[in-house]
Amino acid sequence: MENVFNILEERGYIEQMTHPQEIKELFGRESVPFYIGIDPTADSLHVGHFVSLMVASHMQKCGHKPIILVGGGTATIGDPSGKTDMRKMLSREELDHNVECLKKQIEKFVSFEGENSAIIVNNADWLLDLKFVDFVREIGSLFSVNRMLAAECYKQRLETGLTFFEMSYMLMQSYDFLYLYNKYGCKLQMGGNDQWSNIIGGVDLIRKIGKDDSFGLTFKLLTTKEGKKMGKTEKGALWLDPKKTSPYEFYQYWRNVEDGSVETVFKMLTFLPIAQIKELSSYQDQRINESKKVLAYEITKLVHGEEEAKKAEEASNALFSGQGSLANMPTVKVENTDISILDAIILTSIAPSKGQARTLVTQGGISLNDEKITDVNYILSDKDFADGYAILKKGKKVFYKLEK
Repeated sequence: MENVFNILEERGYIEQMTHPQEIKELFGRESVPFYIGIDPTADSLHVGHFVSLMVASHMQKCGHKPIILVGGGTATIGDPSGKTDMRKMLSREELDHNVECLKKQIEKFVSFEGENSAIIVNNADWLLDLKFVDFVREIGSLFSVNRMLAAECYKQRLETGLTFFEMSYMLMQSYDFLYLYNKYGCKLQMGGNDQWSNIIGGVDLIRKIGKDDSFGLTFKLLTTKEGKKMGKTEKGALWLDPKKTSPYEFYQYWRNVEDGSVETVFKMLTFLPIAQIKELSSYQDQRINESKKVLAYEITKLVHGEEEAKKAEEASNALFSGQGSLANMPTVKVENTDISILDAIILTSIAPSKGQARTLVTQGGISLNDEKITDVNYILSDKDFADGYAILKKGKKVFYKLEK
């Protein structure tokens, strides 16, 4: 079996490691139980989690054991990393519901059967029963406040205000690693690079109690060439739940990724061989669009299955090349055909308010059946629904079918 270190390095996942040479040797020497944490602050995973699960899948295929930690306990605090404000506190009932939803999505990426079968654990099972004085004496005494405040995840919050409640997040996450180390022999914590400070906290905690085989590794965040996180759409996050982001919208997002990001996304979010990725990424000008179709199809197939990927591909082809079926594109029912263009824009969620809808129209960003609409008082009629539907379009990439 190939050393997974080489795979992660070749595909560009690795950002930082605590002990690079030791980690590489460890991967080649034994099956390593490792964990990746996900806070259940929503009832669906999003693209940010996608990278973590791809890493977990590569690790498992090379013989290592995934422990997927769903943070039902830490989510009651909320990780301050990358946040300018304190996160909303969720109730135990909301968290439990979210945990169950996430488990179903995680199963698409890692196997829960076989010799190195994955397990899902919820840190609420051990964190919520901790006694405060015992915890701060045994765990808190091993952390330097000076070092914690120097960590990037806290430093950026000092100006706006960091609560003691949030500051305890690092201790909680570090304790998670110690707990998993003791119970499952977990030697490695992995996560996005924004988790580096928290991961170091766990590695150091285990080593401070006399162990020398705890390690941390972070992977790169999926960003555009400008450094912005990928996965943001007109409606917000790009969710893996088809009820939140339809397979068609999901497909279209990757179909329209910028040219310079094609190779990176292929490597990090598909299992295509590197040689094939190199070839597809080398295409230029119009030909790169063929590569993007392959990219969108492969990613949608991973998340939503082959059938939904084919439907999304057909709907996209129908819009952009006149081939395929429109049946699977986002569709909104209208009660009456005499709806105003502004109401139609809001109904499809292209814009959240009439003010923004009006701006889109006046700036020439809205088309109906391929005809640009510039009159904010335009009222649709039966002639716009000549085929039983009308196609509302924002720019060149956002389409909705209005159906009678």
